[in-house]
Amino acid sequence: MAKIFITGASSGLGWYMALEFAKRGHQLALSARRLDKLNELAELIKTQSDVSVHCYALDVCDEAAQQAILQQAKNDLAGLDIIIANAGIGESAPIGKGSFDSVRATIEVNVIGAFATLHHGVALLRESGGGQLVAISSVAGERGLPGAADYCASKAALTSYTESLRLECWSENIDVTLLKPGYIDTPINQGAASRPFLVGPEDGAKALVGAIEGKRKRSFIPSWPWFIVARLLRWLPGSLLAK
Repeated sequence: MAKIFITGASSGLGWYMALEFAKRGHQLALSARRLDKLNELAELIKTQSDVSVHCYALDVCDEAAQQAILQQAKNDLAGLDIIIANAGIGESAPIGKGSFDSVRATIEVNVIGAFATLHHGVALLRESGGGQLVAISSVAGERGLPGAADYCASKAALTSYTESLRLECWSENIDVTLLKPGYIDTPINQGAASRPFLVGPEDGAKALVGAIEGKRKRSFIPSWPWFIVARLLRWLPGSLLAK
């Protein structure tokens, strides 16, 4: 079974992916800012399986801490096979309204934090001889949408970065997986005015974990209908999307 590191595991997709990975027998290194929530998750996992679970307090915006925690997780689990850049926030507002602090926070977590995970993660896997890197992007990265500019831009940046990473790892023993979830019922989108094609977190986690285990290069989650919707989204006239 694989040894898996996940950022942002204290809630949302990270929480449910950890539960699903544990059900499948994988060993886990879980990180997030809220260590109390991680410990709660670890206790829940222990009631359902006997896999190893290690928890680490980590703010992904602290790049040096990410490097140190990844190394610690590798030591604690005697290796890492899969590193998942999952941590993210979803606050957004129309451009020019509200505080710019929320824009800065979105970019720091969703872009700089995720880049740091992948940057130090690929270096660690190269030292170990191989493995898999996973980036949790979003359908929102396919096109800028009104009222969500910073979130859309952050996921577009992560998508491009991950595609570049895959090309740089092309001749190495490192798989790179880019996942683009649609609306999965987690706190990051529960304040949205509309959540088309919504799926439950357990089903969403099963699809995510399945794509990771299958070493998919890229995948919308769930694949149907987002595989089609995302392509249509790119070509829809702005008049239909503008508010």
